[in-house]
Amino acid sequence: MLQSIWRFQMTMKMMKMMKSKPLKNKSVKINPADHDIPSHYHHWVGDMAEDHIGPFFFYMEGAHPRTAFRIRAQHCNAHDSVHGGVLMAFADYTLCLGANGGSQESVLTVSCNNEFTAPAFSGDLAEGFCEVVKRGKSMVFVRCELKVKDEVILMSSAVVKRMRKLIE
Repeated sequence: MLQSIWRFQMTMKMMKMMKSKPLKNKSVKINPADHDIPSHYHHWVGDMAEDHIGPFFFYMEGAHPRTAFRIRAQHCNAHDSVHGGVLMAFADYTLCLGANGGSQESVLTVSCNNEFTAPAFSGDLAEGFCEVVKRGKSMVFVRCELKVKDEVILMSSAVVKRMRKLIE
């Protein structure tokens, strides 16, 4: 119960911060070919953290985002497999693109659950697919799978808050 209250309070603080400060996009456009990503993927300019952790790329297949990132040595842990935190950041990227439909609508992850099902390694192309379970006026329930080739490496679900604000 206390954890739920704390999470709600933190979400409210973040929403207040986002309302009081204009969103400024300081990330730069990144070419997918420079990261050995197929050319039909695009870089979503909007988050310097995602650029630093990944970078991550996407394209929309109807209302569903398809995401990709090339796993490199700097993404790996002491076991030479991709670090779980990197995969969770990639899942969050995929889930948020599902929630905003690939638009510039600002969204905020309220909760995220992840299940790791297989390892992935340097050189692998990790790909994600997201679907919206339910879209409300202010909240979106989404789930995604991350795969390498045909093997699921992570399953994730999230509740995402729609901020109704466009990223500049």
